[in-house]
Amino acid sequence: MRYSAALFDGPGLPLRLAEFALPPVGPGELLVRITACTICGSDLHTLAGRRPAPVPSILGHEALGLDVSTGQRVTWSIMASCGHCPLCLRGLPQKCEAMFKYGHAKHEARPSGGLSEYIILRLGTTVLPVPDSLPDAVACPLNCATATIAACLRPAGNLAAADVLIQGAGLLGLTAAALAAAAGAAQIHAVHPDSSSLPPVDFALELSGHSAALPPLRIGGLYVLAGAVFSTPPLPLDPETLVRRLLRIQGVHNYTPADLATALEFLLQHHHRHPFAELVPQSFPLSQINEALAYQTLHRPARVLIRP
Repeated sequence: MRYSAALFDGPGLPLRLAEFALPPVGPGELLVRITACTICGSDLHTLAGRRPAPVPSILGHEALGLDVSTGQRVTWSIMASCGHCPLCLRGLPQKCEAMFKYGHAKHEARPSGGLSEYIILRLGTTVLPVPDSLPDAVACPLNCATATIAACLRPAGNLAAADVLIQGAGLLGLTAAALAAAAGAAQIHAVHPDSSSLPPVDFALELSGHSAALPPLRIGGLYVLAGAVFSTPPLPLDPETLVRRLLRIQGVHNYTPADLATALEFLLQHHHRHPFAELVPQSFPLSQINEALAYQTLHRPARVLIRP
């Protein structure tokens, strides 16, 4: 059995369609036929050379597919974790010492990215069934954007009646606003990261990677940073302010299996209330991947959808 995939050979180069023999599925692994994959911002950073990646590789991680053995429609975690290293045992499987991240690995024998007809999911990957009621355009970002936001909001605890500030209003920021609203937040302010007139809030979330200062937080407030996945200027802090106002600062990178489940449950309950599908205005076949990337660069939609 053979499959086609789009290979990344380096920054500035077009993706190259290639055909490979599908290797046998090993113990504990799962063969999935990919039905849709959206292009994430991190994929665009890789293509432009702003994010390092091995070559050749199969990019794409916001994917959806069918379990070949059962026909079940599924989503899966962006990473596979071992479950027994010190970080996994501390409840941090998203930073597993042996972590394997889909769409970010060098292509060898096993397909491991979403811009492909098939993917082999490794042992230690969380796999969840996705009902047909959830549209592809809504379900694809589930295992990246939506789950990441679920991880960002988890440290805030109960957001009922809280005032929330979101710095950055791309797909992540819009998703954060929707989850915060579903959690009962009183007011939600989504702003550009350099906005100077910010009201004091209970919870602030930084998603752009360009925060220049600690936002105005009420006593006991929490600031979660998730956008700085590249080098940025230092964030100035006043230790006395942190101490006297009981402030908390936390970084979030990747997510846990529980966050993926929370994200799926949120979408199943609330996707019809929010125009998530409208953020993915165009789809392309895998054979037109470079045309899809050109469209995304020119028109800058939140996502473009690829169908193998």
